[in-house]
Amino acid sequence: MTDEQVVSATRHWLEKAVIGLNLCPFAKAVYVKNQVRLVVSQARHADDLLEELDSELDRLVNTPAGELDTTLLIHPTLFEDFLDFNDFMEIAEGVLDEHELEGVVQLASFHPKFQFDGTEADDIGNYTNRAPFAMIHLLREESIERAVASFPRAEAIFEENIRTLEKLGHNGWQSLSAGSWV
Repeated sequence: MTDEQVVSATRHWLEKAVIGLNLCPFAKAVYVKNQVRLVVSQARHADDLLEELDSELDRLVNTPAGELDTTLLIHPTLFEDFLDFNDFMEIAEGVLDEHELEGVVQLASFHPKFQFDGTEADDIGNYTNRAPFAMIHLLREESIERAVASFPRAEAIFEENIRTLEKLGHNGWQSLSAGSWV
């Protein structure tokens, strides 16, 4: 799969699922302003991906939010297994400490086989964090705080997402992707 195909599938997922279903009510504003950086990683090893994460963290904190508000570091091949990716995310969190960015940048994870602890693999709630590829989402804490302050009942977003996905169901989710993402 080419980088362009990976970006296209990711954009489709963002537009149809994340924004289209309003799974993240803050995503549309930065997406339409082109403040979301989509980076396709070709790293062959976790160490290489950590170096890319270092670079993307530096870019994010050294670029004004008006130009770059958030980054999706997409890896289409390295982490087929969700548990391996989940273990890697613990290491990635340590990178924030190394850069002294705790409280400045937050990491979120997405994966095609994402599974919350204590759920079954096919639980529809897992789809809130399912994406076409393994992704590390780098978010500015100040942007999150600003968005949450302007959004009534931000703490209810997760529960709303579960209700939305329950209404949509597995067949509805499949029709959203329509072969455009994995």
